[in-house]
Amino acid sequence: MKPRMLKSKLLAWAEALPVVTVTGPRQSGKTTLCRDAFPGKPYVSLEDFDNRVMAQTDPRGFLSRFAGTGAVIDEVQNVPGILSYLQTLVDGDPKPGRFILTGSQNLLLMDAVSQSLAGRTAVGTLLPFSLREAYGPGMEPPLWETIQRGFYPRVLTTPLPPSETLSFYVSTYLERDVRALLRIGDYVRFSTFLRLCAGRTGQILNLSDLAADAGISVNTAKSWLSVLETAYIVRRLRPWSANIGRQLAKSPKLYFLDTGLACCLLGIDSPGVLETHPLRGALFETFVVAERWKRLANAARPDNLFYYRDSKKREIDLVEETPDGLALTEIKSGATVASDWFAPLEEVAELLPRVRSRGIVCGADSPLPPPTVRATTVHSWRQF
Repeated sequence: MKPRMLKSKLLAWAEALPVVTVTGPRQSGKTTLCRDAFPGKPYVSLEDFDNRVMAQTDPRGFLSRFAGTGAVIDEVQNVPGILSYLQTLVDGDPKPGRFILTGSQNLLLMDAVSQSLAGRTAVGTLLPFSLREAYGPGMEPPLWETIQRGFYPRVLTTPLPPSETLSFYVSTYLERDVRALLRIGDYVRFSTFLRLCAGRTGQILNLSDLAADAGISVNTAKSWLSVLETAYIVRRLRPWSANIGRQLAKSPKLYFLDTGLACCLLGIDSPGVLETHPLRGALFETFVVAERWKRLANAARPDNLFYYRDSKKREIDLVEETPDGLALTEIKSGATVASDWFAPLEEVAELLPRVRSRGIVCGADSPLPPPTVRATTVHSWRQF
């Protein structure tokens, strides 16, 4: 098993609270991680029909089997009502680390957790592998192969081509389970909507245009997009502004959380196709931004990432708010450092308060000498 960075957090939380909840997209490795972190606990999956029926019809009897040992209970969103009974159980015996819960459909799971287990559980999010989890330093495949393959565990372990493995994920989870969650009867329109979203990864989101292209209303597009976000398929990057009111008036950028999935939806089935594709720059940016989000999730830190764009169209791909100030990052898919990469960072750094660092992440394949140019640190995609 590849080591997961979230494991240390789970173990620490299990020393402090009676319940630990791990959520995230399907097939991100939640079950494998929890069974590895807590090997002495019984394991039960509510995806299994018999277990699910017992948990639904006799929740007290179901949980009594684990009253002494606790358990890893997988796919708990299938029986959200059991959490009320679990609350009573852990209130009677609040020993830390009794139950470890996992769930994939964040929309259902987190509603139930917040109602029944508030103050009793820690909540961690496990996204697909980060670059460093998937590969050791210097062991990464070439850039475009890495991005086209993506980071879902099954893609990295199966001998099947990534596009084929991910097509099964699209048909069985996105086009069936998520569509069922939304109660969408129109398969064709939802499938079109998914692919249109993939074509907009790394771009400022215009809901009106997206809805028009998909042949649906703006409210429907907003609803479908929200569910894709709560299912950890996509995420919106907020615009940065010192004025909160101004920030809310601007549009976010849309990103997929896995580049392999975006490539699959776009019909990009090989690294060679990706390398010359019109969206290669957007997919490289998606890769970098997703890596930043994974870092935050693995450290259980709040989302502090934004982008910057002003009325003069000056834009910075990533603005990270830290206690020491703002970290600005530009993302360039090119492998050759160009002199015009630095000017936007220098201009925006003069406009924003407390800028502590400026950086560029680029498609260069090896460390870049010199690492700092005009007060800007340049990283290859392998380094950042």
